[in-house]
Amino acid sequence: MTTLYLFCSAAPPALEVADVIVDAQARGWDVCLGLTPSARRWLEPQMEELETLTGHAVRSAYKLPGEPDEWPPADAILVAPATFNTVNEWALGLTSKFVVGVAAEAIGKGIPTVVMPCANSAYVQHPQFDRSLDVLRAARVSVLYGPGGFEPNQPGERRAEGFPWALALDEVGRIIRAAS
Repeated sequence: MTTLYLFCSAAPPALEVADVIVDAQARGWDVCLGLTPSARRWLEPQMEELETLTGHAVRSAYKLPGEPDEWPPADAILVAPATFNTVNEWALGLTSKFVVGVAAEAIGKGIPTVVMPCANSAYVQHPQFDRSLDVLRAARVSVLYGPGGFEPNQPGERRAEGFPWALALDEVGRIIRAAS
């Protein structure tokens, strides 16, 4: 079975993660859920349900030295929704957050990785954002941003069609097949 690490930042689409897990499992994937500390706080009321759904502990912090790894090794990683902060931390190699550290290490390990940002049109005007996406692309991360991926909305607004989760999962399937 293919193991997918699904990493969510604190953006509104993270509140839909249970449905995304079910969709990924229907594709035949074993899902391990990782959250930034803020995303974990948002999803705290669902933690037991999410752990039951995945069959794994939901992680948001590094394990202690000497502790066994709770998860099977990843075959692929999806970082979505990836906030402005998560994208920039990852591209800059700032790995104080568990999900950012694992995603950064995945580059060196050659683990197929997809990122779908979720940042509003004001944030994406910051010059570091495009530089960060370029760094991730250069590191062979599949970046789903712009036409055919996530397109920014106005601050405080959500798109009627919602976050393109199916597109992100389709891309994970594509990179898994390409890596086989």
